[in-house]
Amino acid sequence: MTPGESERFIVLGGGESPSHGEGTAKPSQPAKETAAGSRPDQLLPTSLREIARKAKRSTSYRAGGLYGLLNPSNLTAAFLGLNKKAARGVDGISYADYGRNLKANIGGMVEELKENRYRAKRVRRVHIPKGEGKTRPLGIPAVSDKVLQRCAASILGAIYEEDFLPCSFGYRPHRGAKEAVTELREGLRNRTAWVVEADIRGFFDNIDHDWMMKMLEQRVADRSFLNLIRKWLKAGILEADGNVQNPVSGTPQGGIISPVLANIYLHYSLDLWFEKVFRKTCRGTAFLVRYADDFVAGFQYHGDADRFRAALAERLGKFKLTLAEEKTGVHLFTRFRKRDSKRFNFLGFEYRWGRSLKGTDVVRLRTNPKKMHQSLAAFTAWLKERRNKRLKTIFWELNLKLRGYYNYFGVTGNWRSLQRFHEEVVRTLFRRLNRRSQKRSFNWKGFAAVMSHYGMEKPRITWGRYDQSCMSLA
Repeated sequence: MTPGESERFIVLGGGESPSHGEGTAKPSQPAKETAAGSRPDQLLPTSLREIARKAKRSTSYRAGGLYGLLNPSNLTAAFLGLNKKAARGVDGISYADYGRNLKANIGGMVEELKENRYRAKRVRRVHIPKGEGKTRPLGIPAVSDKVLQRCAASILGAIYEEDFLPCSFGYRPHRGAKEAVTELREGLRNRTAWVVEADIRGFFDNIDHDWMMKMLEQRVADRSFLNLIRKWLKAGILEADGNVQNPVSGTPQGGIISPVLANIYLHYSLDLWFEKVFRKTCRGTAFLVRYADDFVAGFQYHGDADRFRAALAERLGKFKLTLAEEKTGVHLFTRFRKRDSKRFNFLGFEYRWGRSLKGTDVVRLRTNPKKMHQSLAAFTAWLKERRNKRLKTIFWELNLKLRGYYNYFGVTGNWRSLQRFHEEVVRTLFRRLNRRSQKRSFNWKGFAAVMSHYGMEKPRITWGRYDQSCMSLA
């Protein structure tokens, strides 16, 4: 089967999941922490630019010789791009530990790659809270594996950036959550009356390894490079209780290679199918906005939305993915029936219809109440640990957190939510700092003076459209 025929096979979802062996090809010469969101040519500018040009020029191009790009200079550059404060892997080696003997460590890794002796270390799994008593599993690879994964992610990013569609926003250069929110807002305002919300159950844990390798083969002809990725997919997972799991599916959420692999998997299983197959069957306009495994589709007609909802489960099922039925549904969302339109959430924002200062209909955004509650709970937990530090230190760290929050949620029309968040932070800060000793430390007048002295960040609008026609009425 040629690359072009194989890609069409995947897009149409024909046949069963393919089966591949590990392969024994002789090796050629040699990102939260992720490289997938940076420019793919930052690590390997000359080599990757040429690969990207060839991939852009021909849809059937398959890159070879990628294993040879895992050389000392490129791996050193990958190490320097890692998060210096990231948690340690199963070997207990930190970024600083690895860097103390960097040349020897990189040299030893290159020798292992040349002689086909490299083995991926187990991934340490931790569970971080996500609200309502639930947790999200997070995989933490060893530093040596992070270095290789960052380099490989940069290579894959250079190749597949030429293939990824405009509807994909997560972990891509110059395309992030803000751009996804803006695109969705414009699509809702101009081209839709019905929205399909969808949630894939345990996406990162259910990526089928055989399908993943089949998809990678569309653009990668280097068997040694592919075998390296398969080793990461098959790496054992060390749980906090000491148990080791040997995964038969999935890629660790938190691994540097995982974001670009996730984008590739959904590019073939969802994006291409929607663009090349389903959208062409719609009576009216239709669009898709996807950020990693979170996505929303908009349709002009109810019939198209219902057909998509039904076809989506079948389509994803072919790639061993399952929809979370309780989080998936079809909703009316039109300015002509605002009272009947249902609010929905995407990327931390709640979307609903409102009126602008000029009296026109606009899509209003406000912070998802659930997300705000989680942010306040996280702030309270952080402050509880830091409240005995010096006030100068507390306010310096607090302002970093507030700037990050306002930079993301400070979209036009969301002023009330920002103000409410700020007020809750101030109240919590006042209450917690007054518990540092048996004697009350501040009254409100004195506390206001302290906030003024340390220059506590105030809520502000940081992005969005600032003209009057888009400003929402209260």
